[in-house]
Amino acid sequence: MAIGNAGDEPSKQGAIQAARALLGDWLQASIGAEAGAWLAEALAPTEDRQAIDLAFGLAPRRLGKRSLSDDAERRAHAAALLPGWDPSLWAVDEAARVLIAAQAADVDGATLDRLARHADIAEQVALYRGLPLYGPQLDLHDLLGRGLRTHATPVFQAIAHRNPWPAAHLDEHRWNHLVLKALFMEISLTPLIGLQARANPALSRMAQDYADERRAAGRQVPDDLWHCVRPEDTPHTRPGQAA
Repeated sequence: MAIGNAGDEPSKQGAIQAARALLGDWLQASIGAEAGAWLAEALAPTEDRQAIDLAFGLAPRRLGKRSLSDDAERRAHAAALLPGWDPSLWAVDEAARVLIAAQAADVDGATLDRLARHADIAEQVALYRGLPLYGPQLDLHDLLGRGLRTHATPVFQAIAHRNPWPAAHLDEHRWNHLVLKALFMEISLTPLIGLQARANPALSRMAQDYADERRAAGRQVPDDLWHCVRPEDTPHTRPGQAA
């Protein structure tokens, strides 16, 4: 599934670890001392599955759901470490859950799938927002497949919106499936990172067929659909153009 070479893993892992450290500092700056003490304990290395599951579930109660502090410098640093990554719109409990899950998955690669099997919507959102911070050695095939099958809009948006991982790792078939599902779910394509860079002939055809179906049904064609269609693959009439 992944795009890239195994030899790239050390550098990728270094960037991921630095991104986790940045997120941890950002999170600590956004919560009080008591919450910070709980977080430090929750992030202490452990192989105790029950302790991990408990911390993952308790994060909103112990930290609240406020947004991370507004910090332009940290946003820029995040994008420099992992291009396209921007956790500035995350809530503090989501950030904590990502860090808890990511650290636990380093010890036990089955952690993410185990958490996902029993996760509610909010917990799934955190798990999928965390995709860029999971170790490159992990096989995320089953986790991602479960997410792409969802009909829960917030969960799908956690994968598709403002998340650099899909464009960087999905093969063409799965990438096209993600984009087409966003269209069918009537979810905006604009926040998909890498949308134009990953445009391909197959996706162009499918998107234009979808546009034709919408027109035939008397329904509006979303303007952002054309961002995933290559200019050389646009024989059909675009919105606002005469047939």
